[in-house]
Amino acid sequence: MRTKMLTSGTLAALQEIIASWIAHDRGKSGHYFNSRVPKMAIFGAFVSAPLGHVLIGLLQKIFSGRTSLKAKILQILVSNLVVSPIQNTVYLTSMAIIAGARTLHQIRATIRAGFMPVMKVSWITSPLALAFAQKFLPEQTWVPFFNIISFVIGIYVNAHTKKKRLAALRRKYADTRSTSGRSGGGADNYPRRNY
Repeated sequence: MRTKMLTSGTLAALQEIIASWIAHDRGKSGHYFNSRVPKMAIFGAFVSAPLGHVLIGLLQKIFSGRTSLKAKILQILVSNLVVSPIQNTVYLTSMAIIAGARTLHQIRATIRAGFMPVMKVSWITSPLALAFAQKFLPEQTWVPFFNIISFVIGIYVNAHTKKKRLAALRRKYADTRSTSGRSGGGADNYPRRNY
């Protein structure tokens, strides 16, 4: 379990740095290493890894010894309809808190906005990853394997979210500048005489 926690914590911190780099989201100091990086490491080690360990362990226990095609398909369905929604809800809740959400309303708004896009990505990648794991990997390597899959997906989702947030901030800044008198002040505001 300790190795899973260290792996997940390291991957979560690295995911934040890479997603920030892709989205060009620099901190106040101008660097991609910001205050969210250690928080992501804590999330990965103390939330994501134990949760993944428990959920994938339960999934494996439920389907232990079942090797038929029907059992494998059922395992993929349970993973997509039970395990993924739990993991994605916990992920979005944690990301909201790390990003500064302090009220239940802010956390719910983050989950509402991000849940279906994250689930769509999960529904596309999870069956492929689980089918691969069922066919080629021993069960004790499933959690690290899914950590790597989550790492890649997390970079995509995190970078996409950061880009949307930065675009919204740029629009807000541009709107504020245009309505704060920046474009409405100066000599252009006075009627011009035709000499």
